[in-house]
Amino acid sequence: MNTFTYIFLIALVLSYSVQFWLSRRQSAYVLKHRAQVPEAFTESITLEAHQKAADYTIEKGKLGDIDSVVGIVFLLWLTLGGGIGMVFEFWADSGLSSIMMGIASMGSIFAIMSLFELPTTIYQTFVIEEKYGFNNSTVKQFIIDQLMQIALVAIIGLPLLALILWVMEAIGSSWWFWTWAILISFSLLMSWLYPTLIAPLFNKFTPLEDGTLKDRINQLLDRCGFSSNGIFIMDGSKRSGHGNAYFTGMGNNKRIVFFDTLAESLDDDEMEAVLAHELGHFKRKHVIKMLVASSIMSLISLAILGWLINQQWFFTGLGVDVPSNAAALMLFMLVSPVFTTFMTPISAYFQRKFEFEADDFAAEHAQASKLISGLVKLYKENASTLTPDPLFSAFHYSHPPAAIRIAHLEPKL
Repeated sequence: MNTFTYIFLIALVLSYSVQFWLSRRQSAYVLKHRAQVPEAFTESITLEAHQKAADYTIEKGKLGDIDSVVGIVFLLWLTLGGGIGMVFEFWADSGLSSIMMGIASMGSIFAIMSLFELPTTIYQTFVIEEKYGFNNSTVKQFIIDQLMQIALVAIIGLPLLALILWVMEAIGSSWWFWTWAILISFSLLMSWLYPTLIAPLFNKFTPLEDGTLKDRINQLLDRCGFSSNGIFIMDGSKRSGHGNAYFTGMGNNKRIVFFDTLAESLDDDEMEAVLAHELGHFKRKHVIKMLVASSIMSLISLAILGWLINQQWFFTGLGVDVPSNAAALMLFMLVSPVFTTFMTPISAYFQRKFEFEADDFAAEHAQASKLISGLVKLYKENASTLTPDPLFSAFHYSHPPAAIRIAHLEPKL
């Protein structure tokens, strides 16, 4: 143990103490307001639906706390407990090249991490989601999804990791900049390929049928100057009862996607208003702004790693006695979230600001009243709590709380 060990432990305690405190505040606040529907929703949300959302929120919070405790224990074992060092030592005797040894070591650690996270995922899906009527996934479907995710990581992730480790070894001190360029290029490529190559592996995308709704959507797209590669209905109901809508892809490969659950619950006016909101993100350049911010943060992070990789105390302070490029990358990926926890509310603030701007855009190009009624239906059907703790939501929520968001829209009616 060295000075950095204590810095890491202090950051870990502070980070998780704040998260557990906020989680307790959230549960207590939601429970306190469980008995009465907020005044703004008394005509649209029943007490039964409100209480269901409260109970669902509290149960997810408890599971999240348990998952965090398991995560802390596992992180400490991997670092100060010597887990990473043991895995790297095991593969050091294999006779593999440094790059292949790094891939095998990191792959093994990721596999162990996935096994630790699996019980939480299973409980969330087959206990909590099942209890509240959201789970439509079968055990067979769940296993297929897990295997497909593993296959995609192996096919796409391992070659990318090999390229990064080669750059770290071959380029010299500027490796971090070239790694950043590779990661940004890869991210852009995957964003372009995802709609037609990756997403169809997990879901069926059916073009929206000709009719009044499609005509209205096309007219909205024309008014907003947006071109897409099609409007699709996704069979999200085969796994979950939750509803959503989103844009995906880049350039000439953009798609508009509605969950089938959403299409069944909203009328045409509400669908148009929800889509107008999503278009607002595009027209207000929110995607580009978030991409630029993410790129800058990635560059800064890799520059910091470029310095840390030459510091012996970074390795020994986190339980690794034999430094290597792969070990440095693994350590940084594991511990950096501990030091960036308090950046979460900053990111959440700007995301909520973007949501308000997208709502304003939707109110200009569709009916604000229909956006409100559509949002209320989504809150109800997704069992989203109407009474989150103000501090918890300020720290974590990427969307404004329901009451605040609707109050922002009401003057535009």
